[in-house]
Amino acid sequence: MMLRQRLDEVVDRFNILEQRMAAGPKADEYVELSREYAELEPLVRSVSALREAEKELAGIDELLRSGDELAELAEAERPIVVETIDRLADEIRVALLPKDEADSKSAILEVRAGTGGQEAALFAGDLFRMYERYAGEHGWKVEVMSMSEGEAGGFKEIIAAVRGEGVFARLKYESGVHRVQRVPVTESGGRIHTSAATVAVLPEAKDVDIDIPANDIRIDTMRASGAGGQHVNTTDSAVRITHLPTGIVVTSSEKSQHQNRARAMEVLRARLYDMKRQAAADERAADRRTQVGSGDRSERIRTYNFPQGRVTDHRINLTLYKLDEVLAGGLDEIIDALATDHQSRLLAEADG
Repeated sequence: MMLRQRLDEVVDRFNILEQRMAAGPKADEYVELSREYAELEPLVRSVSALREAEKELAGIDELLRSGDELAELAEAERPIVVETIDRLADEIRVALLPKDEADSKSAILEVRAGTGGQEAALFAGDLFRMYERYAGEHGWKVEVMSMSEGEAGGFKEIIAAVRGEGVFARLKYESGVHRVQRVPVTESGGRIHTSAATVAVLPEAKDVDIDIPANDIRIDTMRASGAGGQHVNTTDSAVRITHLPTGIVVTSSEKSQHQNRARAMEVLRARLYDMKRQAAADERAADRRTQVGSGDRSERIRTYNFPQGRVTDHRINLTLYKLDEVLAGGLDEIIDALATDHQSRLLAEADG
């Protein structure tokens, strides 16, 4: 009964939006109305189709009880209609799940070398290129905001903005510890080493999401350095921003001090917004760190085994023998499986 009442409310709201849009509101109001209308439209279509299917099933059952000569045809049709009702009901249950307000946002991607020395930095480079290729396949733009190169290649740390519609919804499952098992190029004995890199994916935050008072930050300028400690230029262009209440420190060291400040503030906003979201989620579910997509970056989430050409995601026990394809940006199969699992958990919670 509660579900039917909720669906009635959704349809009523959809009709109200339609009427208000037809009344010719001001441009800014129309944009807001049309955005909500577009969000509700697929759900309302599913509700309409479900109600039509339920009417059809009621008609079939009435025909079967009547003993009419068409009852045999109706009996053959009934399983098809029941299957349609079940499918539409599942679609509606999924559509009614709480939405993550950050899903539509762009993201800040941070990749850091972990244990494993030079090999870990090389692996961090492999991971970043994997995400670059994945972004390219989806038409997203990647802008490197800061990086520290490894001595033998790769990155000790690289931070980039990945911009596009729905970036965070896809990449949020990548946060965590990624492990690689392979023979390093620096290893003469041919032994397999295990190294790691940490990935953090943060939703991009605007001023409206996070307000940072000027007296909460300290901004220092310093001389920018390139790989190997060589100076990129002779001016004090690099920027370090310290968020005093949390102790978060963000640096950017490209040639333009103005650009460095803007980039560092963007990363700081993203980190503070992520902290705010994590705290709210912790309040809602004490066990959230056992869930897929929790964003717990201390969790070992995936292993890339080069000798076997294998990629294993430990959260859902998924193993693919497609290592080259995955590293070339073919992440959709893994991300789709993670999203489906996450959705199933939410449905189970809602039903519970």
